[in-house]
Amino acid sequence: MLIHERKDKTHMVTLVEGKDHHSHLGHFAFDDVIGQPDGTRIRTSKGSTYLVLRPRLMDHILRMPRGAQVIYPKDIGPILLLADIFPGARILESGVGSGALTTALLRAVGPEGNVVGYELREDFANRARKNIAAFAPLDNLEIKLRDVYEGIDETDLDRIVLDLPEPWRVLPHAEQALRPGGILLAYLPTIIQVDELRKALDASMFVQAETIEVFHRGWNVSGRSVRPDHRMVGHTGFLTTARLGATSGPITPDDLAANQLDNAADAGDPQGDHPHRSNMIDTDDAVDAVDTDSAPRPSTPDNRSVL
Repeated sequence: MLIHERKDKTHMVTLVEGKDHHSHLGHFAFDDVIGQPDGTRIRTSKGSTYLVLRPRLMDHILRMPRGAQVIYPKDIGPILLLADIFPGARILESGVGSGALTTALLRAVGPEGNVVGYELREDFANRARKNIAAFAPLDNLEIKLRDVYEGIDETDLDRIVLDLPEPWRVLPHAEQALRPGGILLAYLPTIIQVDELRKALDASMFVQAETIEVFHRGWNVSGRSVRPDHRMVGHTGFLTTARLGATSGPITPDDLAANQLDNAADAGDPQGDHPHRSNMIDTDDAVDAVDTDSAPRPSTPDNRSVL
């Protein structure tokens, strides 16, 4: 539960029957809050008023106990969209840490999906389970103590999300574990790591590699004072995504060589002639070709690997 004293003063507490909340503004009984609607106002013993709200996932992440550094909400939101996390998805996350991103992934995949987490440290894994359990059910989560650099047990995965120092070492395993068209996303703090990853992606079966970073700046809107906040959340990490290209069978050296040539052609002349340009659809033509009367085709376990 979130207790708002004023705009910049908020506490998060757990409601326990028979207990009270005490502060310099007075106290009130948790029994007076339990069962009340979200957004209730409670008056304290000193006549002050608290606004009581159920915490959002963002509030939970920013206040959760942590051992490892968490991925912050400003990056988690874009990660869910860039990796196209959908209900029912099968996801591998490596580098579970304190469980911030894992909690968001579990909420996004829903009860029909599942998330498998690889974590090297048992203390991080235990803390992550506790943090996640405080906000989301653990029924469709499995955390394994293992090193993703040594291989991936799972197959036919929809998405792989990596928060570790050398994601390029995972690419050969990801090529075997992801379904065709599946998405790999890596979170990296430095551009040197990004450069190494992008070089490895260009030499792999992955296509459409992209890298972005996200800046978060709030605004002060108070009467006639409308201005940007003096502080902002700047660089935290780079988000790199790529999709796995399809093959007719096991990946061969010829497949890798052909894909490397295509990636090099795309990177060297993104607007010019492409060796397969005749087989590619122009964006404007694609928009004209869309049947606006037909419903979009959802991603389901039965059709997620085919066009």
